[in-house]
Amino acid sequence: MQHVPGFITSAEELMSKGVAEILLVSVNDPFVMKAWAKTYPENKHVKFLADGSAAYTHALGLELDLGEKGLGTRSRRFALLVDDLKVKVANIEEGGAFTISGADEILKAL
Repeated sequence: MQHVPGFITSAEELMSKGVAEILLVSVNDPFVMKAWAKTYPENKHVKFLADGSAAYTHALGLELDLGEKGLGTRSRRFALLVDDLKVKVANIEEGGAFTISGADEILKAL
């Protein structure tokens, strides 16, 4: 969850640099995503979106099989910077790392 707070606290700076929307996508159901979003009452800009069947995650090729751990299909941690439906930056983490997909890395790319 260290990923989310950075985007929430950097949201206005990201938007001042031309970012129109900040979308958080997770392989979860909409009820979980709504509850998760409520844990950040200070959030005004980040939208929490559910990818319940991992269809979007599969389309991006970012699925992570955690079936052996009883968690099923999940998503790798990533951050995309998209402009006019074209991916300009794709920061995709390996394993459980959190080194290149934070808000600070997206700010550097703008």
